[in-house]
Amino acid sequence: MVLCAVVLALAGCGAPAAREDAAARAGSAFEEALAVGDHARACTMLAPSTREQLEQDKQQGCARALAGEELPRAGRPQSVDAYGRQAMVRMAGDTLFLSQFTGAWKVVAAGCTPRPDQPYQCRVKGA
Repeated sequence: MVLCAVVLALAGCGAPAAREDAAARAGSAFEEALAVGDHARACTMLAPSTREQLEQDKQQGCARALAGEELPRAGRPQSVDAYGRQAMVRMAGDTLFLSQFTGAWKVVAAGCTPRPDQPYQCRVKGA
């Protein structure tokens, strides 16, 4: 039993609750900013490559481009899967993918919907 626990700990299986909670809080903060129309604040929560890709695709500043995406109302987090520095936060109306950067979780993809036998389709994502 002890050997099994050591192997699992060394393999990094599962995510500590603190990491999952932090990813859920970051996802909720992003969705709350969108819900109140504070797209500028939501842009600060995007990963740098996601923000750059959004601005490049829409040929406008992040806040205006993000507002134009009309992302779904997400609601509260329903489940969080965190592995290493990556997390998926499933909400009632949206799925977000996040990465952990120095000191903060950032949204790398939003407006994501599952597709059978294929990767998620995301409206906002980095390159």
